[in-house]
Amino acid sequence: MNIEKIIKNKNIKLTPARLELLEILISSNKPMCYDDIKDTIKMDKATFYRNISKFVGEKIISSFESNDKKRYFAFETNIHPHFICNYCNTIECINDFPNINLENHTVENIIFKGKCKDCVEQ
Repeated sequence: MNIEKIIKNKNIKLTPARLELLEILISSNKPMCYDDIKDTIKMDKATFYRNISKFVGEKIISSFESNDKKRYFAFETNIHPHFICNYCNTIECINDFPNINLENHTVENIIFKGKCKDCVEQ
């Protein structure tokens, strides 16, 4: 995946902070919040959220709020649902979901909440 091309196609200035942030989100296999990322990036919290806001606005990444009141971010080329456990707050991507086309609507995220497999077995 060519991050520079993604940024330039959106007419956004490519900065080291933006490059670093997108590299982290692209390489992750699950949505991440600021707390997940803060120790691996070289930017303050304000710069993080300013760049995240730009990426969300340009539809480069998606975001949603979890049960723990934290905002999670993910680089997604296709919209897919996430499952949030109401008991342990884990977040899972659901990739085996049929494509739903809602005429004259734009779906930005799909969230399922309940009890994850590990919590059900306890």
